[in-house]
Amino acid sequence: MTEAAFSQPASKASLSEQVLDKLLSGRGIWPAVPAIIVLSVVAVIPFVILLSLGFSDIVVSRGAIVSQTFSLSHLTNALTDPLYWTTFQRSLTLAINTTVLCLLFGYPVAYLFLIGGKWTRRLILILTIAPLLTSGIVRTYAWLVILGGRGVVNSTLMSLGLIDQPLRIMNTHWAVLIGMVQIHLPVMILPLIAVMSRHEGGLFEASANLGASRLGTLRTVILPLSAPGIGTGAALVFTLSYTTFVVPQLLGGGNYLNAATMIYEQVVFSLEWSKGSVSSLILMVTCLIVLVVIAMITNLFTRWTKGRDA
Repeated sequence: MTEAAFSQPASKASLSEQVLDKLLSGRGIWPAVPAIIVLSVVAVIPFVILLSLGFSDIVVSRGAIVSQTFSLSHLTNALTDPLYWTTFQRSLTLAINTTVLCLLFGYPVAYLFLIGGKWTRRLILILTIAPLLTSGIVRTYAWLVILGGRGVVNSTLMSLGLIDQPLRIMNTHWAVLIGMVQIHLPVMILPLIAVMSRHEGGLFEASANLGASRLGTLRTVILPLSAPGIGTGAALVFTLSYTTFVVPQLLGGGNYLNAATMIYEQVVFSLEWSKGSVSSLILMVTCLIVLVVIAMITNLFTRWTKGRDA
């Protein structure tokens, strides 16, 4: 009995030592425990609260919920309301156009980084990263000055005699699109540079030895190898463009209604928290669907490229 009494604490001590050893050595699931706790606090719990608000009728008094009952009416109303369909279609179109334009403008910059010298690469990196050091709100206000009625664009065109009166650029779809492309362009360029730089060694020399031109190398070698960077950049730009609030609100003049601005008005001004929660859920689900489609297309293209090379 004495041996059993002494052996049990010893076994417990050894078990605690094993757990401590795994925690300190970084083995098992223990290193991920802090991240799981943080994600639970900042992501899972707010999402559960969002679900509870979206699928219930609530009564708000003085900024607090007085009563809450389960209901699907807000979801059904949102799915059958033409205003929701029009708003989300506009947001989706804006995000897709922004993504395509960022790819068209960003890919030549990444390609120039690939073929350029040391100082060219440094200059491209500085010009790409420098805008990210400034807040998106500040850059949006800069476009207010540039695109305004007496802004840089209209003043330049009028001084050159090309127009007689200022063009109406602000508070239009084009102003929002211009601001979105400029603000999100670095997010497209950086993944392309990261992926294309991994394959820079000897590609042009090997392709030239096989008789291919620079254009042929770009089309048959560089472009297929940069598919992961295109997919990553497209996913990032689309997510930021689809869920953005500041740029449409400022450059659209308050009359440009997209999904994010609609949610803001529902939650802040109308205090319709259930409608805002349902709109947020629809925004989240549609964004995830598009991201899954982008990931599938990127994986298929990557597999096709590897299979063709094999």
